[in-house]
This record gives sequence, C-alpha cells and structure tokens, in this order.
Amino acid sequence: MSAVRAERVNATRAQILAAAERLFAERGVYAVSNRQVSQVAGQGNNAAVGYHFGTKADLVRAIVRAHTERVELLRRRLLAEVEGSDDVRDWVGCLVRSFTGHLDDLGPPTWYARFAAQVMTDPALRLIMAEEALNSPTLRRVVDGLRRCLPELPPEVHAERADMAGQLVVHMCAERERALAEGRPTLRPSWHDAATGLIDAVVGIWTAPVTAPVAAPVTTSVTTPVTAAGRNTA
Repeated sequence: MSAVRAERVNATRAQILAAAERLFAERGVYAVSNRQVSQVAGQGNNAAVGYHFGTKADLVRAIVRAHTERVELLRRRLLAEVEGSDDVRDWVGCLVRSFTGHLDDLGPPTWYARFAAQVMTDPALRLIMAEEALNSPTLRRVVDGLRRCLPELPPEVHAERADMAGQLVVHMCAERERALAEGRPTLRPSWHDAATGLIDAVVGIWTAPVTAPVAAPVTTSVTTPVTAAGRNTA
C-alpha cells in the first residue's frame, strides 16, 4: 500500500470511528446501522464500515481500543505517584482520574462516557470492554495495589464492589458528559472536581463494612477499565 493510500485509509477509519462513537453514545449501539455510520462519516459507500472494521462488535472494539491506549498513558503517570502506597484512595484515584482525565483531555464535546454506558448494558459488548481492560499492564498494577490494601475482603465481595464502583463512575461521567453537551449546569465545575467527588464515593464503597456474605458467585458482573479492580487478572 502506498503512503498516500495508507494515509487516506487511516483518515477514513478515523472518520468512521468518530461517527460511530457519537451515534452509539446518543442512540445506543444496536439502534444505529452501519449505513447510518457511513453516512455521518461522509462515506459514499454504505459498506465502508464493514470493509474497514468487519462486524459491529469489531467496530466497538476498535473504539474501545483507541481510547484504552490513551487512558493507559494517563494511568501510567498516576501510578508513578502512588507506587507502594497502602492507601485505598491512591489506587482508586488511579482508576478514576485516568478515565476522567482522558475525557477532560479530549475537550468538549465528548461522547466516550456515554458510549461506555451504552456498551455496559449489553452482555456481549461489555465483554469486549472487559477484555481490553484486563489486558492493560497498568490496570494489573492497580489491581494488585487495591488487593494489598483490602486483604480482608472475600473475592466475591471484591467482584461485587468493583461492579458497584464501575457503574457509579461510568454512569456519573456519562451524565456529566450529557449535561455539558446540552449546555446544562453540572454539579462540579470541572472534570478534576468531578473525579474528586467520585473518588470519595468509590473509596466509601470499597471500605464499607461487610455485614453479609455474597450468597453465590457473581454471574452478571460488568467489567470496565474502572470495574476490573475486582477481577482476577493473573
């Protein structure tokens, strides 16, 4: 492939990814056809999505992977500041601020938080996000740090609280993102401040007393870059 053609292909792929992320975020993944994505991306060929990405699941994976790479860089920097810490808040901060910091870096308008919230509602699609999250080297280090801070929590409670925390972070970020896109006021003035509030809440989730055991293994859990702290990544 010539350099000019390769550049054109990369530009087309980027346009399709941007269009798909916005449409999926606003309408839901399965409410949007490949034809609609191609049209919004400015592609005359309605089969462009399939040609460049394959299935809709492949397209979702490509969107997740594009963002995961940038979140990974942010998390690596945050980890350098907390390595060896025995404070739950430090490790939660790495998870939350890498996500909110990425949204902040993208600048308004953003769609990724709403996209992630849509993906989390579908069992097949959220597995894609889980696979990408669990392949993250920095996330493995955060998982290890959290487990060192919380050795008394049974594995089932780890998984349960990871799901609670992930739902909270993703959906609160999605709500803030939606408010910003619609020009509505937000509870916190910046993504940094929003992250601080989320960290307060997530630390509370992780450190709350266990008053009753989880009766059965969790079978409907949701894994994302901010919920995987309860998973076995070995």
